[in-house]
Amino acid sequence: MTIEESEPNHASDHIMDWLEDSVSFLPSFLDDPYNAADTNPYQWWEQAEEICQDLDNTNPSLNSSTTTSTATNFNTTSVISPINPTISNHPPTSTSNKKRKDPEDPVPNASQNHNQRKNLNHRISKEEQDGEAVVEEVVAVKKSNGNKKSTNKSTGNNSNNGNKKEGKWAEQLLNPCAAAITSGNLSRVQHLLYVLHELASPTGDANHRLAAHGLRALTHHISSSSTLSSASIGTITFASTEPKFFQKALLKFYEVSPWFAFPNNIANASILQVLAQVQDPTRNLHILDIGVSHGVQWPTLLEALTRRPGGPPPLVRITVITPTTENDQSTAPPFSIGPPGDNFSSRLLGFAKLMNINLEIKRLDGYPLQKLHGRIIDAKPEEALIVCAQFRLHNLNHNTPDERNEFLRVLRKLEPKGVILSENNMDCSCNGCGDFATGFSRRVEYLWKFLDSTSSAFKGRESEERRMMEGEGSKALINRGEMNEGKDKWCERMRGVGFVSEMLGEDAIDGARALLRKYDSNWEMRMEGKDGCVGLWWKGQPVSFCSLWKLDMKGSDS
Repeated sequence: MTIEESEPNHASDHIMDWLEDSVSFLPSFLDDPYNAADTNPYQWWEQAEEICQDLDNTNPSLNSSTTTSTATNFNTTSVISPINPTISNHPPTSTSNKKRKDPEDPVPNASQNHNQRKNLNHRISKEEQDGEAVVEEVVAVKKSNGNKKSTNKSTGNNSNNGNKKEGKWAEQLLNPCAAAITSGNLSRVQHLLYVLHELASPTGDANHRLAAHGLRALTHHISSSSTLSSASIGTITFASTEPKFFQKALLKFYEVSPWFAFPNNIANASILQVLAQVQDPTRNLHILDIGVSHGVQWPTLLEALTRRPGGPPPLVRITVITPTTENDQSTAPPFSIGPPGDNFSSRLLGFAKLMNINLEIKRLDGYPLQKLHGRIIDAKPEEALIVCAQFRLHNLNHNTPDERNEFLRVLRKLEPKGVILSENNMDCSCNGCGDFATGFSRRVEYLWKFLDSTSSAFKGRESEERRMMEGEGSKALINRGEMNEGKDKWCERMRGVGFVSEMLGEDAIDGARALLRKYDSNWEMRMEGKDGCVGLWWKGQPVSFCSLWKLDMKGSDS
C-alpha cells in the first residue's frame, strides 16, 4: 500500500503527500535541483536559499541572538602507554580484514567477521595471559554466533539478529572494559583495549563501528578531558562539517531513516491537532522549538497550514532555542549543534514567502533552558503558544537531580496550548546511572540501535553522510546527560508538574503509519500506555516515544 492510498481529507495525509513530492506545484524549484540524479522531497532547502538568500539581512523579525572520569585506583597513563607501541608495531595480518578496499562495497558477511575475530582471539589469548578470562567470554559469544548459518544480509534488513546477544559482540567487549575501568582492573583494561583496537573500524559493519566509537569514548574517559579533540580525530560531527554538506547529509538521513522523520511527523500532526481545538481560528501561532531538526521539520507544517480550512494563521512565529555548549561541545545533546555558519532561518523564510505565509523566526543561540521565561520568548496573549521539545530535555541533569522537573515547571508557567515531548525511550532502573560502567552500558545500547538501523538505512554502503550522522550519534558515549530515563519516568514528571496527557488523533496515527511504510520493515510503531504515547521501535526494541500534553486545569503546579 502506498501513501497515496490514505484518506485524502486527513491533514496528516497532506503532510505525507508533501513528503512524497514537496515541490510538485513549484516548478521553479526543479529547474536547477541540487542533485538532479537524486530528487528528494526536501529540495526546497537548497533552492529557497538561492531565491531569498538575503532575506535574513533585510527582515527585521530574524534575530540571532567535561566528562568527569570515575575514580579508579590506577594511573591512566599506564593503561595506554604499554598498548600503543604494541599496536603501532604490530604487522598487518589476515585478521585485519576490516579495512575494505572499496568503500562502496557491502560490509563483510557474518562468517567472514566470525573467522576474523576467531583467529584474532586465538593469537591474543597466547600473548595476553592476564586477559584469558575475557577471551573466553568473547570467544564463547563468537562460537555461539558462528555455529549458526546466517541467511541475512549484513545490513540487517528483515532480521532481528541484531538484538540477539551473540550478534552484538562489540558490547561484549566495551561493557566489560568499562566495568574493569570502574573497578581499577589494569590488566583487564589493557587487554580489552588491545582487542578493541584490533577489531574496531569506522567503515565496517555496525559492530566494528560501535567498537571504534566505544574505544574512543573509553580512551577519553580514562585520560583527561583535554584529550577530547585528539581522541576525536577522524570523527565527523555536525559542528565539524561544512554547512552545505551538513544540510545535504541531514536531508539524506531523513529520506532513508525515520529516526527523526517519524517524531517530527508526529509533532507536526500534534500541532495541527492543538490548533484545531483553539476557539479562534484567526489566532496567531507561536512555536517554541526546543529540538534537533535544524529547521527540517517546519516546511511540512507550513505547507499543511496552507491546506487547513481558512488558510494559515495571520502570523506564524517560531522561536528556536539552541543549546549552550559551556565551551565544550561534548556536553551538548547529540544532533543539537549545527556547523558554524549554518542558517536555516533564511531558507525557511524564503520558503514561507513562496507559500504566502507570514513567518517570523527568532533564534536564541546558546540560551540556558533553565532561565527561559515568557519575556525572553516574547510570548503574547493573542497567540497560541505550542512547545515542541524533542531529544533535548534529557540533557538537563548537569546541576541538580531535579533540574528536569524545574524546567518542566518553567514550561507550565508559559501556559502553552500544548506541549509535544519526544525523547529517547531507554528504560533504566538505575538511579541516575551514576556508576560509570552502568551508564556507559546504557549509552552503548542506544548507540548500537542507531548504528544498526543506520547500516540498514544506507544498505551497508559507506558514505560521508553516513559517517557524519554516526559520528554525531557517537557523542552519546561521552555525554554525561544521556540515556538515564525512559518513557514512564518522563510521563510521571509531566503529570507531577501539572500537565495531563492527550491522545493523538486519528490523523496523526494514520499519517505516522503511512510514513513508516517508506522505511525498513524492521521499524514499527507501537501505542504505549495510558498516556497515549506513540513509540518508535527497531527490531523489537524501543528507540523513542512521542507524546502530547495539555495544562491540567483541575490540578495545581507541584
